[in-house]
Amino acid sequence: INFKNVVGVSRQKIPFGIAQIGKAFRNEITPRNFIFRSREFEQMEVEYFIPPGDDVWGEFHEQWIQDSKKFLLSVGLREDLMGWDVHEGDSLAHYARACTDVTFRFPFGEQELMGIAARGNFDLTQHSEGSGKSLDFFDDQTKEKYIPHCIEPSLGVDRLMLALICSAYAEDEVGGEKRTFLKFHPAIAPIKVAVLPLLKNKEQLVSVARELFEKLQMRYNVQWDAAGAIGRRYRRADEVGIPFCITVDFETVEDDAGVTIRDRDSTEQIRVPLDEVIPYLSKAIDGF
Repeated sequence: INFKNVVGVSRQKIPFGIAQIGKAFRNEITPRNFIFRSREFEQMEVEYFIPPGDDVWGEFHEQWIQDSKKFLLSVGLREDLMGWDVHEGDSLAHYARACTDVTFRFPFGEQELMGIAARGNFDLTQHSEGSGKSLDFFDDQTKEKYIPHCIEPSLGVDRLMLALICSAYAEDEVGGEKRTFLKFHPAIAPIKVAVLPLLKNKEQLVSVARELFEKLQMRYNVQWDAAGAIGRRYRRADEVGIPFCITVDFETVEDDAGVTIRDRDSTEQIRVPLDEVIPYLSKAIDGF
């Protein structure tokens, strides 16, 4: 709908895209499967406008399929749970030239996660006929006037979040006990770091830990946890997918030996000097 305004204001040249994300509503008769199917959900999509021509749309459509795959893998979706459903024949909308759905194998079955459709010029033609306004585009290079065709990748954010949780869920055994944890990609983990003073009743430990906590808060969403045994605190952090736990112990304050940083996935621990904690985390999280 905003095609004409965007072209007029931003002076974009084809090909270009308009991306949006927002709340959508549907009269869903049977909401089910947690947040997979609901009446209110978050939707994100791109309307990518391209020149007409049988030799053009296929290349753009394939490029969007590959870019979508790279994006989904980059945020932590498990490739072994992903599938590709290519619509053909009667399953293809009458106006569409091609459509490929990205599917995901949820615990309740394989379901659609994302669609990438080559919709031809159907959308702009319908808007033009309905509004009585011309939505033709004049190409300065070819000196042609035409109604652009459109590639539309569309993704349900709620479904993606559910797929990410399913991808991240993991179990292993540590010290003879079962451990359940979420292997969130560090870039999307809601909480990046947990700061843990070894003992909450030792002021020298708490003060150093609190100072570090406040510094890290300026960069990341950080959790403070001083209650309970250190092992139990590690488990709590693992269960909500915190990638790194930082422990301030007596070696930190008495021997200037730095802090202990524990990796969520491997459970390995290393000592890092206090002044190197932020560079270490920056490399581990931002450069993941």
